[in-house]
Amino acid sequence: MRIISGIHKGRKINLPKNLRVRPTTDRAKEAVFNILDNRYYFKNKTVLDLFAGSGNISYEFASRGCKNILSIDKNKLCIDHIKNTTQKLELNINTILFDAFEYVTNCKEQFDFIYADPPYNYINYQNIKNTILKNNLIKKNGCLIIEHDKNTVFDDKNIDHRKYGTVHFSIISQ
Repeated sequence: MRIISGIHKGRKINLPKNLRVRPTTDRAKEAVFNILDNRYYFKNKTVLDLFAGSGNISYEFASRGCKNILSIDKNKLCIDHIKNTTQKLELNINTILFDAFEYVTNCKEQFDFIYADPPYNYINYQNIKNTILKNNLIKKNGCLIIEHDKNTVFDDKNIDHRKYGTVHFSIISQ
């Protein structure tokens, strides 16, 4: 796993052997960030990374200049790994050990970018999307990016759906 762009471009991130996660592939991550690069300016933006896992996406946003990144995961090993990597690379990433769905249900803060990458067997894709939108967690001119499997379909009119190999992204802009 590596950071694609920004101040840490090319930096490899090694995962502990006991960390059971499925990081977004470099190819898929590069493709989705190319889309975002063409639409948004990253400097000083805020990010919520749900189901943060390895922290792969948080590191990418931080390397590109986002100012406040909050990584949420319910796995303590994932949170510890993100904290260690954040400290090592001197990144502006905060972590919370918490269930992502519960977090967005109770959250009152807004973010420029919300990235959700649940496990592919997750059954609440629609609920998490609807909760984020209902609770108005995305700032004006921000977006929600949901990484999902091929069986998940969002029927909303303003969703940009992309596929890279087996990875699917749905991008919802505000």
